[in-house]
This record gives sequence, C-alpha cells and structure tokens, in this order.
Amino acid sequence: MSPIVEHMAGTVRPATTSDIAELARVLGSAFADDPVFAWLLPDSTTRVRRLTTMFGTMARHQFLDTVDVVFDDAGVMVGAAGWAPPGRWAPSGLTQLRMAPALARALRGRTLVSARVADRMAQHHPDDPHWYLAFVGTLPTARGRGYGQALLAPRLAHCDAVASPAYLESSKPDNIPYYQRFGYEVQSELDITDGGPPLWPMWRAPR
Repeated sequence: MSPIVEHMAGTVRPATTSDIAELARVLGSAFADDPVFAWLLPDSTTRVRRLTTMFGTMARHQFLDTVDVVFDDAGVMVGAAGWAPPGRWAPSGLTQLRMAPALARALRGRTLVSARVADRMAQHHPDDPHWYLAFVGTLPTARGRGYGQALLAPRLAHCDAVASPAYLESSKPDNIPYYQRFGYEVQSELDITDGGPPLWPMWRAPR
C-alpha cells in the first residue's frame, strides 16, 4: 500500500516504531470483549493492560513492517491491523525469543494455555501462500464508522493486484458477515479452547 491512504472514514498509513505504544493501547481496548481473549484472560480488571502488552510486543517484533493504523479527522488513532505477507505468518525462533519475556508478563499463568492455543491455530493454518490478517481492531467508541473497512481495503486491493489469497480467523460469529462483505468465506469451525469459544477460519480468493 502507499505510505498514506485517504479514506472517507479516516487516514490510513503504515505504523512506525513511534506508533507502537498507542496502537497497543488501541488494540488492548479493541479486543477486551473478544470471546477468545476473555477466555484466555478471564480477569477483566487486568485484561486491557495485559492485552496492551501483548499487542505491543507482537507489533514491535513480528508485524511492524505490515501494521497499518487509521486516524479520525481529529488525528486520533482509532484502529490498527496487523498483516503477515506470504510465507511469514509464523514467527521465527529468534522472534519468539525476543517476544517471550514480555508475553510471559502479559500472560502470566496462562502462558502454557496460550501456547496450546497457538499450536492448534498453527496446525490448521493454510499451507498455500497468502496474506494473513493476524488482527484488526478499532476502539469501541469508533466502531461502525468505517474505520475497519479503511484498514482492510488497501491490503486487500494489493492482494487482488498480485493475485494473492488472504486468510484470517474470526473469533466473533457476528463478525463473519462483515468479513464476507470483503470476499472472505468460512472454511470451518475450529475448537482451540477445549470446548470454549471457537474460531472460524476464513479464506479469501483474489478478485
């Protein structure tokens, strides 16, 4: 995508290192009501803080080159999306080592549970080359205003331009119709939580 994309719902641009603290805060709030994260981090009083640490760590070490952020008309960051290009959806061993201390602080006693969840997701991850939407979220106060579309559109346009499929896992059933609007199709229902909240893997063929 180009460095800055003007959209009717806001301005989208690639994130920089100086954006990490704010985008982590935005994503921590955005995912506080996510069913899988609520199951993984059941203490609602610490969940936002712990998610903020987790997303900041992932953005800094794994997705910084392909994280997009969106700003409202007042210049306030209201959302972010993290992508992985074809062949790079899984963190390298070195990246995992760099992330481990901060993720351990965020997850605490749920570190092993989180590792099992990640392993199950990896086992079902498609082998075909694709762009992977690892996360996309907007502030709760900014939902329904088109910021999610503003974040998704540039990368999906790139996927179409280079004839690349795209993939994501939806953790909310209500979001499935939303992603279907962009051409994603449900592949299955995936149990990664031993009977807890499921995921819905979704695949998008290029247009």
